[in-house]
Order: sequence, then C-alpha cells, then structure tokens
Amino acid sequence: MRFVVGVMGPAKAKKKDLDNARLLGEFIARRGWVVLTGGRDVGVMDAACEGAKRVGGSLTIGVLPTAKDKVSRHVDVSIITEMGSGRNNINVLTSHVVVACGLSGSGTVSEVALAVKAGKPVILVEASPADVAFFRKLGKRLVSAASSPEEAIALIMKQMEGRHRHARAVERSEYDELSV
Repeated sequence: MRFVVGVMGPAKAKKKDLDNARLLGEFIARRGWVVLTGGRDVGVMDAACEGAKRVGGSLTIGVLPTAKDKVSRHVDVSIITEMGSGRNNINVLTSHVVVACGLSGSGTVSEVALAVKAGKPVILVEASPADVAFFRKLGKRLVSAASSPEEAIALIMKQMEGRHRHARAVERSEYDELSV
C-alpha cells in the first residue's frame, strides 16, 4: 500500500500557503507517496496537486464535498462524497499523516482537529505560535510544526522511521514469543 499524505489548507489561501502547498505536493510525489486533498480547483487543494503533477508517475486524490464542486485539473482520482464538510473525515482517515498549509479556514481547522482526534500525526507548516500551541494542547505529541515544506518532509520521514522501528520491534517480540 502506498503512503498517503493529506495536504489540507484553505480555499482562499495566502500566497505563502499556496507556494508551500505546491512545493509540498512536489516533494511528496518525488518520494512516490500519494497526495490527497479536498480536490477542488482552488486554494491549497489545487496548489498541492499542481505541485505533485510536476513529477511523472505521481498520484493525486481529491475528496470532494459535492458533485457541483469543480475538480482540480491536477487530480487523478476524484471521489465525490455528497457529504459536504463531512468529507473532511474521509480526508483525514484516509491519510497516514496530515499536513496543513494555512489555518485561515474553518474547514482546515476541522481537519486538523479530526486528525488529532483520530490519532493521526499532524504537521503545521508556517503556522503561528498561537495556532501551534492550541493544537499541541489538543494533540500533544501528535502535532509538529515545520517552518518550510522541506522541514515537513523531514518530519514525515522521521515519523516513518520511528513507525518502521516500532514495527520491527513488534515483529521481534512476536518471534521471541513464538520461539519460546
């Protein structure tokens, strides 16, 4: 199964958030990971998918609220939910890690909160100290802050390394129990 990175952010995003999302999408795709967004043709959703499509063989998934929403031309697989904002749960639960580029929209804030509640790692890119403090209060060790898309990728790699180390330890433990 391929690793899925959910890139969340506002439809009406600031230029820095769009630039971060575009770079993040490209960096995710360069590692062979899947970019998952809200799938619309605006804001961070469109920018992250656009960045990913700079890389041949990349895969982008867009989870859309309704059939009336215009799908980003950079989305490979669009999933129409007819769930409105309820689709945020699908975005979060399908992602192995959630990266937020901009917290100026209530939809993005809800996705970060849902990710914390689901026990998913969250990375906030260029978030204000107040935003980081708020989400860390909710999610403690689940929430990380990155000052750039490059740092966000490094944090994901570190989390993956820790996950693989834990899986190997569990395998050894199970093997030890079986060999007794």
